[in-house]
Amino acid sequence: MITDSIYLSELLDRPLLDKKGDAIGKIRDLSVAPGDPFPCVEGLYVKTSRGTAYVSMKEINVLNKRVVTIRGDAGAIAYAEPREKEILIAKHILDKQIVDVNGVKVVRVNDVQLGQVNDHFGVLAIDVGFGGLLRRLGFGKAKKGTLIPWRCVTTLEPGLDRLTLTMTRKSLSEMHPVDMAEILSQVSMQERTALLSTLDEETAGDVIGELDEQTAARIISEMEPEKAADVLEHMDPDEAADVLGDLPEKKAVELLNRMEKEEAEEVRELLEHDEDTAGGLMTTEYICFPPDMTAEEVMKELRLVAPDIEMIYYLYVVDREEHLLGVLSLKDLILAQPKAPLASIMVTSPKTVLARDDEKVVAEMVSRYNLYAIPVVDEEKHLLGIITVDDVVDMLLPTPLRRKR
Repeated sequence: MITDSIYLSELLDRPLLDKKGDAIGKIRDLSVAPGDPFPCVEGLYVKTSRGTAYVSMKEINVLNKRVVTIRGDAGAIAYAEPREKEILIAKHILDKQIVDVNGVKVVRVNDVQLGQVNDHFGVLAIDVGFGGLLRRLGFGKAKKGTLIPWRCVTTLEPGLDRLTLTMTRKSLSEMHPVDMAEILSQVSMQERTALLSTLDEETAGDVIGELDEQTAARIISEMEPEKAADVLEHMDPDEAADVLGDLPEKKAVELLNRMEKEEAEEVRELLEHDEDTAGGLMTTEYICFPPDMTAEEVMKELRLVAPDIEMIYYLYVVDREEHLLGVLSLKDLILAQPKAPLASIMVTSPKTVLARDDEKVVAEMVSRYNLYAIPVVDEEKHLLGIITVDDVVDMLLPTPLRRKR
């Protein structure tokens, strides 16, 4: 008779008895095979004085929280070590990490719930709670844990070496890049590769852009060069420059050469600046218009170009030589008369920083004038890029909390 519910911790190191009640040895692990709806236990590996014995589940007579017995005598059991590709619960599932997509964290398998359904004894659920850990450590009253049904678990790598909560490509792509990056930062490089392989280049670029530079650079360097170049193209230019700046020069040049010409040129321009200067902080993703365009014309144009820009704080007004003439907010644009030219709406002589200014100057300007973004110019007032407030905040955070730098 086999119980309907028991935990792995309640079986490991439990004596296995023969039909006479004599001890054969102690249960070391359980072998499982893939099954529907859960992996089925095929047999037990038992540590005896003569070596490791294997007992098929067909030979088990009683299995519950008090006793485990076989139908025959001890002399009838077979001795064998686990096969190379055999799946063992204690070895391959216990203590493995689980990616909890809903909780945006990585948890550990502290125990495994086993039981019988439709005449099959197998893995019903995994316990990732503190209660499961206490139960495993031998605290008898600590029974309640946090169970995740096995149907919600899938393998991240063959052989059950890595597990993850069941997730579809759609559910992954719908996660916020910050949350996905948080998960990636907690798992191994192999797991990162497996998770990123389910994402399209644009989503992968958004996620990698939220990682610290060293981690992002390592992921990019281990991708196929063509795939890496595609991902870099979909990243913000400043983020792509940060990642490439952390790669060996030869590797960075190779990836730049594989990128589309326009995107590669933007990144090359950013790489020319020291990373602790305004030029190193800025992005080249901004929206600018000539001064003679009307508010109505700009609104129409914005509808076309805005989807490709991550965040729009201000619109910049430039002449044909890209000199910065003025700036206006979206509010200014919305409230303006449709036929009003930008020259009559914009704020002239906007606050700017030079590309060579250091981070402290940038932070002081953004803070003093309560700006969401500040233009970066050269000595001739050519507009080179902008620095957004989120990059300034990130720069000021303590090192462990920074996304970049």
